[in-house]
Amino acid sequence: MPASTIHPALHFRAATLADRDALVALVTSAYRGETSRQGWTTEADLLDGPRIAPEVLEHDLTRPRSRVVVAGTPEMPLLACAHVCDEGGAGYFGMFAVRPERQGGGIGDALLRECERIAREEWQLPRMRMTVIDLREELIAWYERRGYRRTGIKKPFPYGDERFGRPRRPDLRFEVLEKPL
Repeated sequence: MPASTIHPALHFRAATLADRDALVALVTSAYRGETSRQGWTTEADLLDGPRIAPEVLEHDLTRPRSRVVVAGTPEMPLLACAHVCDEGGAGYFGMFAVRPERQGGGIGDALLRECERIAREEWQLPRMRMTVIDLREELIAWYERRGYRRTGIKKPFPYGDERFGRPRRPDLRFEVLEKPL
């Protein structure tokens, strides 16, 4: 896959099943536990436990019109990842993670643009959607600066399904964000 224009050494590739354990570790480090506090995307005050279950990731890696994109450099081949897929005729963006110590340097922005490119150019999809915990105002603002808009659609958090973590609060829910491609 092509290099990023912002980070010339940053390259993108499709993850494989061989990447599964490293991806689970990367995603968990970006969102859960003390390591996640090095970055600004932490959910450590909201949730404990896993951020992505290996079996969910395996499904995303093997189903049609679904790609887990890895961003890396020759020196650090696994800096970030995200999942993009065709969900009901629109792109869906999720499992977005950048190594905590490398957040804030444009890697995530470049990876988001690459996922948008895949949905728009390779799959001819008209829009990209995502769900974000609605308490994550700083993260939602980051997406809004990149053209995403709140739809007002709320979805329940999957309480009781520990594949997605153990909530530390009773008021978690998702909001759907959307952007025309």
